Amino acid sequence: MKTRLLLSILILAALTVAIIPVRAAAERIRVILDTDANNELDDQHAIAYLLFNGHVFDVEGITVNRTRAGGDVHQHYAEAARVVELCGLKDRVKVYRGADGSFDAIRPQLSQPGYDGAEAVNFIIQRANAPDKRRLVLLPVGKLTNIALALAKDPGIASKVRIVWLGSNYPEPGEYNQVNDEPSLNYILDAGVDFEIAIVRYGKPSGTDAVRATLEDIRRIMPGKGPRVTPAVKGRHGGEFHTFGDYAVSLFENIQLHGNPPSRALFDMAAVAIVKNPAWASAVKLPAPILKDAKWVERPDNPRRIVLWENFDRSAIMKDFYESMTHYRLAGGKP
Repeated sequence: MKTRLLLSILILAALTVAIIPVRAAAERIRVILDTDANNELDDQHAIAYLLFNGHVFDVEGITVNRTRAGGDVHQHYAEAARVVELCGLKDRVKVYRGADGSFDAIRPQLSQPGYDGAEAVNFIIQRANAPDKRRLVLLPVGKLTNIALALAKDPGIASKVRIVWLGSNYPEPGEYNQVNDEPSLNYILDAGVDFEIAIVRYGKPSGTDAVRATLEDIRRIMPGKGPRVTPAVKGRHGGEFHTFGDYAVSLFENIQLHGNPPSRALFDMAAVAIVKNPAWASAVKLPAPILKDAKWVERPDNPRRIVLWENFDRSAIMKDFYESMTHYRLAGGKP
């Protein structure tokens, strides 16, 4: 009797293990991360966090673009590919080259083959139009050029995607991602697409700037984190690395830190976090404003609404980030 009961329990457990991934796959969030990966160090941590949450995210690919720092689009591509490889997903998550130039410069060329950014833009359109009941989340953590170009080339994808952008100091002017291509932001602000902004707000506790990692914590927690890959991967600042965690330490040790204790904001990672768990920030709906002469102009009568994410729970987000580095579940990607 005991043997029969034990056998029944083992069979039930095996069936549960077999069933759970199928159910999870149907519920995972489809996402494409769009990044200027070679700019600072927050992009790399956002990529790793996304890829280490494979039970939450169905990562369909990573697209890259060029902003003013970090070299041309090929260097941004190389850094994104480096992180994907360090996460053990070189053959499972593909990186696509996007725009080197600006929205206004590229848009007139969209009908021509081989336009600047075609690989990434066409991929975004193709995945947005793929037959799937789940809406595709576009998660740009750099400038909005690739996303705006995809909408301009195929306006029909607007109803099939949700855009969550890391950027802006709204209601104040400026912010790096914004100023790199303001016309692309204005295009999206006037497009009929769900658009959400994970606010940066430099130096203020209400923005992603408050979601910071200290050098002390990175050195203490990150070494050896993530799957071990072979052969070693060459780092951006030299050296060879077998894990993303070791590379994270190198990134922090080779960039200017701020504050006491020395730290760096993980802006982009925080944007990924609130897609994973919206309870880690507060959302506010407002009539979509517009940028004129690099300053925000309110449009209170505008029926179009956008969402602002603010007041990020730094403690909860950083705790989950470090836990994801330790208890990672790798994303599978799509061919």
